[in-house]
Amino acid sequence: MLYWLTALSDGGDFFNLFRYITFRAGGAFMTALVFGFMFGTPLIAVLRKTQGKGQPIRDDGPEGHFVKAGTPTMGGLLIVGALVTSTLLWARLDNPFVWIVLGVTLAFGLIGFADDYAKVSKQNTAGVPGRVRLLLGFLIAAIAAYFAAVAHPEGLQNQLAVPVFKDVLINLGLLFIPFSVIVIVGSANAVNLTDGLDGLAIMPVMIAAATLGVIAYFVGRVDFTEDLGLHYVPGTGELLIFTMGIIGGGLGFLWYNAPPAAVFMGDTGSLALGGALGAIAVASKHEIVFAIVGGIFVVEALSVMIQVLYFKKTGKRVFLMAPIHHHYEKKGWAEPQIVIRFWIIALILAMIGLATLKVR
Repeated sequence: MLYWLTALSDGGDFFNLFRYITFRAGGAFMTALVFGFMFGTPLIAVLRKTQGKGQPIRDDGPEGHFVKAGTPTMGGLLIVGALVTSTLLWARLDNPFVWIVLGVTLAFGLIGFADDYAKVSKQNTAGVPGRVRLLLGFLIAAIAAYFAAVAHPEGLQNQLAVPVFKDVLINLGLLFIPFSVIVIVGSANAVNLTDGLDGLAIMPVMIAAATLGVIAYFVGRVDFTEDLGLHYVPGTGELLIFTMGIIGGGLGFLWYNAPPAAVFMGDTGSLALGGALGAIAVASKHEIVFAIVGGIFVVEALSVMIQVLYFKKTGKRVFLMAPIHHHYEKKGWAEPQIVIRFWIIALILAMIGLATLKVR
């Protein structure tokens, strides 16, 4: 919205700053951060009052989690509110990628909100049936994938870019939409599975968002794509503003979510943020790199899949408990130890993902 102030510029004054994505990205970060600090305490107070007993705790979960009973959930409202406000204020609203990613974020956030509401109102961990969640997620992701394909330049439509081998493009054709659906829905549910300890999910989300934001900025600039040998996708640079909103809002949320958490993100936040990351990866044509950058989420999701499949086949478990962060809890690792070590791994994976941009 503030980009329109450039109409008042003569080319060398203050209003000219609003032409620069980096300046507006900084503004988005500060806006989201201030939003988080301003509305965090009032929101938590409202959630405590309206939810009563807070988020239900699984009976079969780690014993240490029972002390968290009564902690309110739906804290993702704080992140999504900060993210949407900062994006609408600082991004170019004539950019299709901004609306695609915003749409995915809000739609998945609504699914998560319905799931959280069902859990706290009925005081059980069932929530919205899994099949309903998946069906809605597939529909939302398919719509987003279609519009992303339309927004991509003609030479990249329905193509899968391969990192390192930068001249390689795989024509997915009609499979592009199903593939993108898997990326977006898989990302949303993987982040949701990761959100099991205080502060565990939000930092890897911010690290992945920062990495994808840099990638989107690079592929949206023809000079950078020529230097790095990347595929040019005009317009994706604006997504840096969106990702800075995630980081600002995420830091504001982490202030209250740091152990011991005063509020949980809930499905409202985890599904929204996971869907957003997947949509950014599809928009910027870096789906494979996202699998590296978001490796923490991939491992968390795989641990659940392996556990379920192996148990059905043999009646035995591979992990003491899934997702894998609970496995380490059962082994006696302290919660902060698990969280910080996962943060470190997420940062290492992000650096590896960025390194693929330069490797030829």
